[in-house]
Amino acid sequence: MTDQIPLLESPHTALLLMDYQAGIVARVPEADQLVERVRAAIDLVRDWGGQIGYVRVAFEDEDFDFPDSSRMGVSVRDSGRTFHADSPTTAIDGRVAPVPGDVVVRKTRIGAFSTTDLHDQLQDSGVDTLVLAGISTSGVVLSTVIEAHDLDYRVLVLADGCADTDPEVHTFLLERIFPRRAVVTTLAELPSLLSVG
Repeated sequence: MTDQIPLLESPHTALLLMDYQAGIVARVPEADQLVERVRAAIDLVRDWGGQIGYVRVAFEDEDFDFPDSSRMGVSVRDSGRTFHADSPTTAIDGRVAPVPGDVVVRKTRIGAFSTTDLHDQLQDSGVDTLVLAGISTSGVVLSTVIEAHDLDYRVLVLADGCADTDPEVHTFLLERIFPRRAVVTTLAELPSLLSVG
C-alpha cells in the first residue's frame, strides 16, 4: 500500500501484536476470512523467527470500580459479566490462540499499553517494531497505534488483519489517520518485508 515500507531486518526485534477476542470476532463481516488472514500472518512471522503477542480486554472483580465520568465504565458495567476475565467472550479466539512463549497481556482499557506491562516486556526483549492487527480498527488498533508511536516503536498496521463494525471508519483510519504514525501494509506485502538474510 506504500512504497515507504521498511524491511524488518531482525526477527528478534519485531512482534506481531493482535487483539482477537472471541466475543468480538463474530461481530465483524467476513470474520472467518479475517481470521484466516491473521492465521497466515502468525504462521509467516513465526516461521521467520519473529514473536507473537496478544492483548485482551478483561476485568477482574476489582477492576470494575470506574469513576462516574467514565464512558467505558458505563459500558462495561452494563454488559454484566461479558467483560469479566473468566468469561469465554474475553478469551482469544481459538483459531489464533497463543502458544507457550507468546506475549499475552490483559488490559483494562482500549489501548495495549496504558494498563499493562507490555512496554516493559517488549523493552526487555529488544522489540522495537510492532505489526498490529485487531478488532476493532477504531478501538484497539487506533489506540495502540497512537500509544506505540508515542513510545517510539516502528509501527506497521496489517490493513487486512484489522476490521471494524463501521467500514467507513475502518477505511478512513487506514487511509487518512494511520499513515501519519505508521506504515499501512497487507498480508500479501508482509513476506517481502521480512529479511531472510
